[in-house]
Amino acid sequence: MAVGTRVEAVAATRVESLDVMRGVVMVLMALDHVRVYSGVPAGGPSPGVFFTRWVTHFCAPAFVFFAGTSAFLHGRSWRPALAGPQVRLKADSTPVLQQSLERYLLTRGLLLVLLELTLIRVAWTFNLDFANYILAGVIWMIGWCLILLALMVRLPIGVVATIGAAIVAGHNLADSRLQQLIPAAQASSVFWLWRILYFGPTAGGDGPFVVLYSLIPWIGVMALGYAFGAVMTLEPARRRRICAWLGLAATAAFVALRAARLYGEPRPWNGASALGFLNTTKYPASLQFLLMTLGPTIALLPLAERAQGTLTNALAVFGRVPLFYYLLHIPVIHAAALVVSVVREGRVNPWLFANHPMMNPPLPPGYMWSLPLLYLVFAIVIALLFLPCRWYANARLRHRHAWMRYL
Repeated sequence: MAVGTRVEAVAATRVESLDVMRGVVMVLMALDHVRVYSGVPAGGPSPGVFFTRWVTHFCAPAFVFFAGTSAFLHGRSWRPALAGPQVRLKADSTPVLQQSLERYLLTRGLLLVLLELTLIRVAWTFNLDFANYILAGVIWMIGWCLILLALMVRLPIGVVATIGAAIVAGHNLADSRLQQLIPAAQASSVFWLWRILYFGPTAGGDGPFVVLYSLIPWIGVMALGYAFGAVMTLEPARRRRICAWLGLAATAAFVALRAARLYGEPRPWNGASALGFLNTTKYPASLQFLLMTLGPTIALLPLAERAQGTLTNALAVFGRVPLFYYLLHIPVIHAAALVVSVVREGRVNPWLFANHPMMNPPLPPGYMWSLPLLYLVFAIVIALLFLPCRWYANARLRHRHAWMRYL
């Protein structure tokens, strides 16, 4: 078997499990975004509200981690990502493949940044008040991380893994100085850069530009995901074994660090409740938060690889078209919230045209949905999204246009 054929065969067996896990996190992401328009708070003392939010914490880490993994696998394809089908590579094709991957990551990253600041921002708000609200959300962050990852793809895979691990594990060293660092950053002329790199929404600040996801530690997560791609090229039994051990080790490290209150979380557990044990910091994502979410995600990959059935196939459909799904699901959820408002109130509540999800005004009295209504709308939205996602996934298989790699 030729080397290129072997790589493509391995990819065919491993991408399915990644698609399933991506599909899971895409579905959970929709739950969190339905919650935004329901008025249900992001967590709370009751288990129902707390876990409605907590279970969606797995989305961003898995999304970013697997974006790195997909970049690695894309770079190991037999042909350059953007080349036509007639391209024939020389024996030493590594520089060509690296250049193609760099170009792909740069252009895709810039596209994601542009989409976040335009189409996605309008989908969140259904208004054009750009002068007062611009959101740098998860797609914006992934776009910049892809651009930064493009600077690393020529490095040895071990070096990329080391950089990623150092960022993820080391950034909480600043925890003890946060109370001094934030005021100093706010007084700096480059405060905007501090917010983009690390502080995000925690440092406050005036102006329309809202940074929800700062780049550190997420570029570390993506670098680790890129290095993890090497694991996904191994033969199945070994791959499953390594995934199980890595995932369980990360989960155990979270439990140990959380219980011992040693390191990796600016908001230590005080021992008051089990919910408090799971209440880790997402903005910026702490080491404990990332261990808590990525550990189980990686550990479940072997199960996703073996899973079969209608539900698994449906999840894989969503996972094959993550950006298409993302661009579609926010306006669908927002439109569904308008319908719910008409049914409940006899009108569309003006609150639904505010600057969601970060600068919306206080919730109108009596607006908040019940949890059963939230989950009902969530289920309807997922059902509505399935057919267009399946259509686009099939269209990509049939046509394979170069632009389809970006959507």
